[in-house]
Amino acid sequence: MRLEGNLILKKFLIWRIKHIPNKQFIHFVSILVGVLSGLLAATMKNTTYFFQQLVTSVNIEYQSLFYFIFPIIGILLTRAIIRYGIKKPVNHGIPGVLYALSKRKGILPAYQMFASLFTAPITIGFGGSTGLEGPTISGGAGIASNVSRLLHLNQATRSLLIGCAAAAAISAIFKAPIAAIIFAIEVFSLDLTLASLLPLLFASISALLTTYFFFGSIQLLPFELKDVFNLSHFGYYMIFGIVAGLGSVYFTKMYLWIERFFEIRLEGYQRVLFGGVCLSILIVLIPPLYGEGFETINNLLREDYIAAIGTSLFIEDFDQTWTVIFLLLGLVFFKVIATSLTFGAGGKGGVFAPSLFMGSALGHVFAKIINALGITSIPISVSNFTLVGMAGMIAGILHAPLTAIFLIAELTGGYALFLPLMITASLAFAISKYLVPTTIYTTDLVKKDALLTHDKDDTILTLMQLDKLIEKNFCILSPAMTLGTMLTEGVAKSKRNLFPVLNEEEALLGIVLLDDVREFMFDSTLHETVYVRSLMHSPPNAIHYEKDNMKVIMRKFQDSSAWNLPVLKEGKFLGFVSKSKLLSVYRRELIRVSDPL
Repeated sequence: MRLEGNLILKKFLIWRIKHIPNKQFIHFVSILVGVLSGLLAATMKNTTYFFQQLVTSVNIEYQSLFYFIFPIIGILLTRAIIRYGIKKPVNHGIPGVLYALSKRKGILPAYQMFASLFTAPITIGFGGSTGLEGPTISGGAGIASNVSRLLHLNQATRSLLIGCAAAAAISAIFKAPIAAIIFAIEVFSLDLTLASLLPLLFASISALLTTYFFFGSIQLLPFELKDVFNLSHFGYYMIFGIVAGLGSVYFTKMYLWIERFFEIRLEGYQRVLFGGVCLSILIVLIPPLYGEGFETINNLLREDYIAAIGTSLFIEDFDQTWTVIFLLLGLVFFKVIATSLTFGAGGKGGVFAPSLFMGSALGHVFAKIINALGITSIPISVSNFTLVGMAGMIAGILHAPLTAIFLIAELTGGYALFLPLMITASLAFAISKYLVPTTIYTTDLVKKDALLTHDKDDTILTLMQLDKLIEKNFCILSPAMTLGTMLTEGVAKSKRNLFPVLNEEEALLGIVLLDDVREFMFDSTLHETVYVRSLMHSPPNAIHYEKDNMKVIMRKFQDSSAWNLPVLKEGKFLGFVSKSKLLSVYRRELIRVSDPL
């Protein structure tokens, strides 16, 4: 059966090459990726809603108890599915996809297509304080990677289709096709060319149409803009941009600190017990931290505080307005903690939804404080700042200002807030980028030298792999060899003019160049009296396999003016890298990246 399927696929691929130009075929595949990613998004959203309704529909008398129990159950189920069902590590959302693009040629395992479908909805549906966007993108990327491999598409096209899957996921979830395309370009560092724009557009539209088929015109964040932008409030948007930037820094630093705490201090089921219990306690005390939080965002946009944050034990002790402000500040402070605890305990999800949640609460509380203090003659719009807050946090946390601006603009159904969105997002991004150069997505990738950027030179160097550059066809010399032995056993049998000298532990002692012995190599009186140890000299520099990335290697060639440099791994000699091969591979990668289709 499998053989028959392979024959059918082979015939189809031959027919495709003969009758369908490559660019048009990529357009068709991008539509297919968009539809499949849209189906994945719809399935994950419905599954999550099912679990959420199951948990939140319990008798109100026991709801606090269930809020305590269910997050732990969800995390345990997620870990059990991974350990006993999938039996392989599941990529942690977008960072795993970015790593695959830079270091694995865009190849993702087949199980990645459905791993998120089983793990993220259970985590979130049972109370995990994360979002579905990252897992949906990860699952869509798995689909794009394996479809491209099945159709024998090259690495550049595979990377483009993974970007299409990311755009399709965002488009399907938020019904914001333009923001989705910009997200793929900003976060996945795709080049904005006609060759890449059309597949992204087709994937985004097809995913949007797919979700319309399942959900109709229902919006994730339904909002009708009522308060237009008041130019006199320009300064408040600037101040809030600074506040959002600092809030983004707090989110990122707190997330990374808790992540390191779990990695260093806890292991195995200690993480589940500690993280799950702490998360459950937070959710019992602050119910809005349960799940993604989009319902809370919608309630804040409607200024329905009872539905958004519930009643408070302090309602009789404080003025109503300041009580709301106090509780909203609690949401801002504790949301990232709840999200980090979910991940640390072993849950799956993404940080996109938590960023929107925290931004909405921060924008809302900022407007409430300004109006409560009475420092402006015309009250500022609370709902507008709630929306702008989401843009500010997305811009600051993800370092994706254009995505933030267009996402909120599309969600509002117009561009009346475009100017305040631009002000807030740009300031939040600038402050966050200055104080924290990397994001939650890219911190570990930078450490691994696996981050692709819009700098084409950096991207090409990141994509190049040292293992593919090492040459090993060299004759090895020992320091005790005579000149005569070196000539008969080395020079006569080698096509290279470079000879490494190693000891018994395969450590590099030095090198001998043919030019070093050319003048006296035919003087037979020296063949038995001159030894290699007296001829060898230190190389101008060396490449350390464990720690030198391609940028460092390029710099070493430039500084040393060498044509070949030895590669050392754990003190042992591996081979040489030649400048000619390095530049040849660089040029080949440049052509491939510049013309992906």
